[in-house]
Amino acid sequence: MSLLSDLSDRFGDAFETAGVERAAGLVLPSQRPELAQFQCNGALGAGKRTGRNPRELGQEVLASIGDRWMFASLEIAGPGFINIVVTDDCLADYAQAMADDERFAIAQPEHRWKVMVDYGGPNMSKSMHVGHLRASIIGESLKRLFRVAGHDVSGDIHMGDWGMPIGQLIIELERRQPDLPYFDESFTGPYPGESPVTLDDLSEMYPVVVERCRENPDEAERARQATFDLQNGRAGYLALWRHYRDVSVAEQKKDFADLGVEFDLWRGESTVHDRLAPLVERLAADGGLAEESDGAIVVYVDRPDDKKEMPPLLLTRSDGSYLYSTTDLATLEQRVEEGYDLMLYVVDARQGLHFEQVFRVARLSGIADDSVGLEHTAFGTVNGPDGKPFKTRKGGILRLADLMEIVTDAARERLEEAAIAQDYPPEERERIARQVGLGALKFGDLSNHRTSNYIFDLDRFTSFEGKTGPYLQYGAVRMKSILRRASELGLEPGPIMAPTVGQERDLILRLLRLPEVIERAVDVRAPNVLAEYAFEIATDFNRFYEACHILREEDPVRQASWLSLVDVTLRTLTLLLDILGIEIPDRM
Repeated sequence: MSLLSDLSDRFGDAFETAGVERAAGLVLPSQRPELAQFQCNGALGAGKRTGRNPRELGQEVLASIGDRWMFASLEIAGPGFINIVVTDDCLADYAQAMADDERFAIAQPEHRWKVMVDYGGPNMSKSMHVGHLRASIIGESLKRLFRVAGHDVSGDIHMGDWGMPIGQLIIELERRQPDLPYFDESFTGPYPGESPVTLDDLSEMYPVVVERCRENPDEAERARQATFDLQNGRAGYLALWRHYRDVSVAEQKKDFADLGVEFDLWRGESTVHDRLAPLVERLAADGGLAEESDGAIVVYVDRPDDKKEMPPLLLTRSDGSYLYSTTDLATLEQRVEEGYDLMLYVVDARQGLHFEQVFRVARLSGIADDSVGLEHTAFGTVNGPDGKPFKTRKGGILRLADLMEIVTDAARERLEEAAIAQDYPPEERERIARQVGLGALKFGDLSNHRTSNYIFDLDRFTSFEGKTGPYLQYGAVRMKSILRRASELGLEPGPIMAPTVGQERDLILRLLRLPEVIERAVDVRAPNVLAEYAFEIATDFNRFYEACHILREEDPVRQASWLSLVDVTLRTLTLLLDILGIEIPDRM
């Protein structure tokens, strides 16, 4: 049990004894650390609700607190706040318990959810670009966070591989290479085993055909027809689609691996193709939820209390072809059948209307009842210095692979400026530069609340000073160095003793907040909570390191205690950075 939860239990008991609900006993870190370490504010609200004087109620609560070994002081302040300071022996006991627990005192959840995190979401046949960054690293972080919290979590890429863009690419390839067998309806196969195009080819073709379809209604109609034929099983188009998908997945898996993102499922929209027709038929049959509108099939989802226009969800176009709204609804249905309790869709905030429509249809149709959590975990944009979505200097969209090279180059320059790792082998220096560059990129993003837009500031992100990824990595490497040097000197960590130095006490208090920080981050689906906490730990450790000369300490018992504190701090920081997807070099 964590220190905060133990304190809340004790005060909950005392409030209950005083005739007040247990919830009033909630204990939180003090907002005035110069006055106390913790505070309980329940007497104010409980006094108001029951007509009792809050200070008198607080005194009654304190009189009911039994077994006071853990408290250095308990005081009533102001109109009824309870200020709490625990003993240094208490801090040592809880720090030792945290160090001995492989879960760092993070409690298993009362209900273990089966969670689906839908993130990444690249479209097939396109190179990944900077616009895929936030969906990928926020989703990866949330997946790891929920796992650390004790839930059963799967991450699904949900690739866009079954819609109009594929039809457009089919007609574009036919225009360029009309003699390929995929376009001959009389061809009986087998089709070539090697793709006629690379991902670079597809990336070049796509904007060309999109522009032509925009300008030429006949071309747009051809693309719609190709999409319809593909979705209805035309053999040549399916063979070509497989090639498109294979070259896309191979390249995107490389980009994701370089970014440190791993998916449990590589499903695309095509995965639920066989579900689409039965789903639409069922929605049309069951009470007529789906209905025809100008030849299309739609579901009206507006409500009398809507404060803005809520258009219907389109399930099929007038030509009978399906949309990504249809595949999203079918995918949601599949996930419900697979037993997921909570689904997080980590997608750009600009898709909010779409998800509101899909979720409303899922509820109205009974596909997902109220016991299933459906959440659009929205995020903002990465912007350039001009405040607009980040692009290359020439105005194009920056490829994700190029972005990773940019931050690696910047990190390499920072390492050279600081004369860090200059005597290491070239391969190790390059690996450190990559780790620091990606750490800078991820922390620079995840330290912002996910719903915020932020400015991509390469100089600030790669600095070894301030609230940055390199600062945290360097702090963790320092901890590794201390423990490595101690081992070389034959020194071993020992039992954690009661702190005698203010900076040591502050560090322990900070570490003991880990379970509640994890819980908070889960509740608000926000990695920035962890990023802020990791920075606070690193800052408190540096102050402790400056005040306590660990390897020169003459008292061996105190020294062994400090080494244990270094070890648990390193393990805690490593856990937090791992959730954020940030690697720690072995040395710098």
